[in-house]
Amino acid sequence: MTNEEALKYHEGGKIATEVTKPCETQQDLSIAYTPGVAVPCKEIEKEPSLAYKYTAKGNLVAVITDGTAVLGLGDIGALASKPVMEGKAVLFKKFANVDAVDVLINETDTDKIVDICVAISDTYGGINLEDISAPRCFEIEKKLQDRVNIPVMHDDQHGTAIITTAGLINVLELTKKDIKTVKIVIIGAGAAGTACANMYKRLGAENVVLVDRKGVISRKRTDLSDHKRELAIDTDDVTLQDAMRGADMMLGLSGPNLVTADMVKSMAPNPIIFACSNPIPEIMPDVAHAVRDDLIMGTGRSDFPNQVNNVLGFPFIFRGALDVRASKITENMKMAAAVALAKLAKEPIPYYVKAAYDAPDLEYGKEHIIPKPFNKEVCIWVASAIAQAAIKDGVANVDDFDIKEYQKHLRDQMYLSEDD
Repeated sequence: MTNEEALKYHEGGKIATEVTKPCETQQDLSIAYTPGVAVPCKEIEKEPSLAYKYTAKGNLVAVITDGTAVLGLGDIGALASKPVMEGKAVLFKKFANVDAVDVLINETDTDKIVDICVAISDTYGGINLEDISAPRCFEIEKKLQDRVNIPVMHDDQHGTAIITTAGLINVLELTKKDIKTVKIVIIGAGAAGTACANMYKRLGAENVVLVDRKGVISRKRTDLSDHKRELAIDTDDVTLQDAMRGADMMLGLSGPNLVTADMVKSMAPNPIIFACSNPIPEIMPDVAHAVRDDLIMGTGRSDFPNQVNNVLGFPFIFRGALDVRASKITENMKMAAAVALAKLAKEPIPYYVKAAYDAPDLEYGKEHIIPKPFNKEVCIWVASAIAQAAIKDGVANVDDFDIKEYQKHLRDQMYLSEDD
């Protein structure tokens, strides 16, 4: 791909309004706008929940950013981040048939951002916070969710946590290791690293070591922020090299080429490496595999096995949450998504997925511990898992939910759409 090709692709933007009802005659016009539009307005005024029935609210997500932590680009500002946010909207629509629009906020004050989001929240069925710098993103997500009755998720935190947890579940099975005894090293203590650490602990991990630019986040350090202090552990490890010694898993959420071959050599038997820095991972797969033949590895790139791609999560998480009108996304819902992905990876892989990746022999194993993004079954498995968990947690707002009918509906959407 050249710069010219990228600019040509993005020229004119990537999203547009789709009109879903006819507007060809005087009668159509009178119903679409005045006077007919007054009828649903009056109904919603009497019963606000009818907005889900008479408007697009129930299938609409706001992708909201201040542009302070854009992947690979940093603090470029809200406007410069618009192509990324439009891209997020494309993925919502392409993979889960969820309509999404980007909302750019030229503000970095935490409370002001929350106030703005609350003020516009009635328009949407869900809010996807995106590319907001840590630690502000934690506070914004929490404060906003406390004030609105629609699901809010900062995907940079939870998406990576959900996908890598799915991979970890399967690696533990393949290697016959116990989550309670494995040592997990996370390089990067920002939004994603923090969420991953917390999710692994929910899974049962008891030895999670985080590493930032200054080294291991231990209780001996006196330079830790409040959120890092909560993640600090008692350890004699100081450097990344120290932490990697005997590690069963390394998750990289930092920068290119930070992990050496010698560090990989020092890991425990049958280690897993998720090197997610893009476009250059913390260690390239060929370098890692050259020193370990018992290694299971994933990256953030689509040209290597086991891609850690958030598109396996957010479209379908919101699909399920929207379809049961969830008021929030709970921790149990996130874990349900990870478990669903882990189970799906073991299922027979559809022919169209093998064709898309030119991998006719692809099957569950060391090079396929996470489903591929183009597997349409992901929507069915993850969205239904999210919906069921929302109902179990008491945050859904639908009556008489039938999981089998819902899965049939999802399957029809995925396989009988006009695009296919």
